[in-house]
Amino acid sequence: MAKKIRGVTFEENLDNAMGLEFYNLSHRFGYQSPNWPYFEDVKIERIHYMAKSGVLSQRITTSMHNTTHIDAPAHVVQGTPFIDEVPLPHFFGSGIVVSIPKKKWEQITYDDLEKAAGKIVRPRDVVIVNTGWHKLYEDSEDYFCRSPGFVPSAGKWFVEKQVKVVGHDTQANDHPLATAIGPQRNGPLHPHLAEEYKEWSGGRDWKEDFPEWEPVHRILFNNGILGIENVGGDIDKVTGKRCTFAFFPWNWDRGDGCIIRLVAITDPKGTYRIEKGEAF
Repeated sequence: MAKKIRGVTFEENLDNAMGLEFYNLSHRFGYQSPNWPYFEDVKIERIHYMAKSGVLSQRITTSMHNTTHIDAPAHVVQGTPFIDEVPLPHFFGSGIVVSIPKKKWEQITYDDLEKAAGKIVRPRDVVIVNTGWHKLYEDSEDYFCRSPGFVPSAGKWFVEKQVKVVGHDTQANDHPLATAIGPQRNGPLHPHLAEEYKEWSGGRDWKEDFPEWEPVHRILFNNGILGIENVGGDIDKVTGKRCTFAFFPWNWDRGDGCIIRLVAITDPKGTYRIEKGEAF
């Protein structure tokens, strides 16, 4: 029930007094953590450290769209809520982790989601999709530029099922070629992928296959559905299970999103309870 970490005793994720099991579904954040192609690198400075001051204090410069993070609607859709304006229930709740294995540039569609989760999803669920790409998470073109991704029909499925939050183990809430990595908006960030896609697809032009810029982001955000990108960690251990999820962001005024610690929680004995809030 307890373990020592650097000489200090803590309860364990899977063995604690509450009887709950905690699973980390987040990638690490820190020095040289893998970064989306047009963001600056994370910078971490020790302002104070033990040999100097007898205390450790660090200064961090980062985009909030690094590692496992949640987007606010305002990240993509002008005039929609910032992260501090989204009510707290949208960062907590019951939901499922579903397996939808995908290969390079394959699309995640309405039919994929319906086959994997149509009979088990509930209104207001958190839905996490495991494509297997969390295993490729590193500073690489393959992860950020050649991953599979959601297409508009998937966004419509989430709306139809009244999902509360969407998470996935890929680089963005859209297919990478529907972002600036491909021919969209300020792209292409990687022009050489145009010929590679044409060869991979059997001669199709990426502009024809991905005519809209981040359409799934827009479908989700305009319907009050938040998106968690770069899910990882112990996702395989809870795939195929219904869990409780917690992933609260900072109370950041006018925030466009936030790095989060996404945690899946299970209660094997079913004995834990939320307090009623009674006065003492």
